[in-house]
Amino acid sequence: MRAAPEKHSLDDLVINHMRTDLPRLHVEQTVGEALLSIREKPPESRIIYFYVVDDQNKLKGVVPTRRMLLNAPEKPLKEIMVADVLTISNTATVLEACEYFVLHRLLAFPIVDADFRLIGVVDIELYTEELSDFDRREGNDELFQLIGVHLDAVKQTSPAVAFGNRFPWLLANIAGGLMAAFLTGVFEAELQKAVALALFIPVVLALAESVSIQSVSLALRVLSGKQPTVAEILKKLRQEVVTGLFLGVASGIAVAAVALIWLGQVRVTLCILGGIAGSVTCASVIGMTMPNLVRLFNREPQVAAGPVALACTDMVTLLIYFTLARILLA
Repeated sequence: MRAAPEKHSLDDLVINHMRTDLPRLHVEQTVGEALLSIREKPPESRIIYFYVVDDQNKLKGVVPTRRMLLNAPEKPLKEIMVADVLTISNTATVLEACEYFVLHRLLAFPIVDADFRLIGVVDIELYTEELSDFDRREGNDELFQLIGVHLDAVKQTSPAVAFGNRFPWLLANIAGGLMAAFLTGVFEAELQKAVALALFIPVVLALAESVSIQSVSLALRVLSGKQPTVAEILKKLRQEVVTGLFLGVASGIAVAAVALIWLGQVRVTLCILGGIAGSVTCASVIGMTMPNLVRLFNREPQVAAGPVALACTDMVTLLIYFTLARILLA
């Protein structure tokens, strides 16, 4: 049953508000066998989604109620379940769980531990209770927290505190800029051979930085309310490599076509094409990785991930671009 503390707090752990009497269906069951097991031992609370587990109670998928009712009894659950399940970590807070309801608009989320074992479920009732409780609370700070914005951070009553929170991460940009200048000096000979390379440095950097920030934003949205595991990070990286490669090749072809028509220099055009394709692919991976790494070290990814990702992206982009120039213009 769901534990219900007398006083709710957005900083409470979500496991204090979850329900544990949810039906657990086995991944090898059919629809008919699953329904029979539920009838034999019906849960006391309402059913919103049917969660599918294996012998170790690890979450394998979710079956929406509509699919369960409309499919034939002999249909295997693993053929109709949704394998990619949005979950909430057992270390998440009520605030993070509420953000999940806002972002993903589902009626319930399963709660899992570090090994992806199903330990409970939290439903929309928690979110509606928090909303209805605002009238009985002093101030509106928790309302801002609910949508991911802390009132104290918005007001920034102390410029010194704001400076202390943000400036250390800007040092990453300063270091990245100095390293970029150093790399430019190291590859000065290549720039002298083909001055046209310098003309396209802003374009190459801008594309890589844009893709990196896109990936950071997507990673932060997915990361909300979760402590990432190494397996989850590796899975997302594999997907992001393919996406980044598509973006890089498409962008590289577009810019290289302009460069070829404008300059008529095949080797320079190849440098631009390869530089953009490689740097955008790497930028996509960097942008997806950085928020996860920052969260793994228990730091705030919303503040830290962007500057660090951009600094790394700039250095990697110039290194790829100039290395290709050294190879192709030798």
